[in-house]
Amino acid sequence: MTALADHKTGGAVGSSSPGLARVDAILGRIVEIPVALLVAAEIVLLFSGIVARYVLHTPITWSDELASILFLWLAMLGSVVAFRRGEHMRMTAFVSWASPPLRAFLDVFAVAAALAFLLLVIGPAAEFAHEEDAIVTPALEISNMWRAAALPVGLGLMIVVALVRLASVGNLRLVGGALLAVAGVALLFALLQPAFAGLGKLNLLIFFVGIVAGAVFAGVPIAFAFGLASFGYLALTTSVPLLVVIGRMDEGMSHLILLSVPLFVFLGLLIEMTGMARAMVAVLANLLGHVRGGLSYVLVGAMYLVSGISGAKAADMAAVAPVLFPEMKARGAKPGDLVALLAATGAQTETIPPSIVLITIGSVTGVSIAALFTGGLLPGLVLAFTLCVVVWFRYRHEDLSRVRRPTRRELGRSLFVAVPALALPFVIRAAVVEGIATATEVSTIGIVYSMVVGLLVYRRFDWRRLVPMLVETAALSGAILLIIGTATGMAWCLTRSGFSTDLAQLMASLPGGSFTFIAVSIVAFIVLGSVLEGIPAIVLFGPLLFPIARQMGVHEVQYAMIVILAMGMGLFAPPFGVGYYVACAIGRINPDEGMRPILGYLAALLVGLILVAAIPWLSIGFL
Repeated sequence: MTALADHKTGGAVGSSSPGLARVDAILGRIVEIPVALLVAAEIVLLFSGIVARYVLHTPITWSDELASILFLWLAMLGSVVAFRRGEHMRMTAFVSWASPPLRAFLDVFAVAAALAFLLLVIGPAAEFAHEEDAIVTPALEISNMWRAAALPVGLGLMIVVALVRLASVGNLRLVGGALLAVAGVALLFALLQPAFAGLGKLNLLIFFVGIVAGAVFAGVPIAFAFGLASFGYLALTTSVPLLVVIGRMDEGMSHLILLSVPLFVFLGLLIEMTGMARAMVAVLANLLGHVRGGLSYVLVGAMYLVSGISGAKAADMAAVAPVLFPEMKARGAKPGDLVALLAATGAQTETIPPSIVLITIGSVTGVSIAALFTGGLLPGLVLAFTLCVVVWFRYRHEDLSRVRRPTRRELGRSLFVAVPALALPFVIRAAVVEGIATATEVSTIGIVYSMVVGLLVYRRFDWRRLVPMLVETAALSGAILLIIGTATGMAWCLTRSGFSTDLAQLMASLPGGSFTFIAVSIVAFIVLGSVLEGIPAIVLFGPLLFPIARQMGVHEVQYAMIVILAMGMGLFAPPFGVGYYVACAIGRINPDEGMRPILGYLAALLVGLILVAAIPWLSIGFL
């Protein structure tokens, strides 16, 4: 995903206090049951819209409006679930290197900083919802406050979660120290307000570099780091009403195209549960498992196929690794090389539709989602080829004396079993191309298809897992969408300050024209991908850089592929790329073991990225 939220800020309450545990359990029930129902309702609503429009030829005029209302509630309540579970994205590299006492302090400090942001914006959020009461929705003809109320309700519930989390720590000195540290920083900035007035654009460095970098490196979840920087900049250096922060958050989280994020996340979980992913991997293993490095080629190919369905990188890796790793280890593959290749394939498949990063980049830059889906297929193949070259070199002397080649009967059987699973990417693509469904709706076709195949063909459908999967979908989606909301506010602040104009002038003045612009973009997004992860970096800098790319004569789809692949490299490259550590966790392998092997794969990815940047046809040849 693209959006990887597996790096904890501390999980749900683990205190020995029965009262706190009871409060936490009640909070869980209050939020998780409604949010699971919201995900299910969105699936039913969008699929019903497809059936009504395409089959019955009687469009439901209010479906998009209701979907939009429910979506904001899904985003905010999903954020609450993610906060309660400690699943909001954060950078943990520096925190993990700290001593145990300092690490404990930083974990509490992260919660305290998040609480500070929530307390600062809860008032403007309530005011924003109240002002929306005067607006009547066009189709349903109800007050828009029904939608906007999701913001103060979600923020309020997160405040309660933060207080419960702090109370559950059980160390008064630690909690008091963290709260005092946050209050001290806030007081210092408040006292310096008169000085900020004369600093002009230097304030951008103080707030959007200093505060963001300090908070992110301290382990504060990225969404709250962005929010604190934006709120502080507006409150202390401008006269803009603080209501703007909430308005921009609402705008960022309300793009209906982003509704495909939770739906594709759920689809990814569904194909793993129904056995479709395992069937695809099995047929590839039978085709290539008997050649040198065969299972490594299978890993590359399986990630390409699965990524084209689920759109979430953590789900992709979790679906493929457990199937292949045991046999690869039995053949003598080193654990470090396995996790290195898994991480590299995570970066390789970032452009393969329906990647959540593709959907996000389309929503914030206005680039056609259909064009991005088409343009992303070939760059992924190019990087797959470069990775396979490294695999061939490393495994060219592999001993296959004990590997049995499957018979034609076994191969045919595995292919027959895999056909329904292999058909899913083509079903999804055909639905968009034929105009049956939009990029937002098409995920529901995939969900219904997967449920039917799981129930009738593979006979694997665990109904008991359905609600936990819906809740997990909401949590991951809430973590992603809250980042998009706060990053939208931050991007608005940067644009209002004139930074976007200055950046455009600077990039346009670089010698070498489009060549230098692309080279600088690659370096910048590799760094941004490792520090901020893909989606925050895209939301922040996409609206600023894509217009410059157009002025430079770079096709927007090609530039999107360059940016996404560069961010993918940063996201999965140690020591800062959090995607690498997700791959290690999924493979249950020590991160240190993969540090050296991944260098060769990163070099291969860089070669592939250079090819995509140098040959526009690879991205736009089929548009």
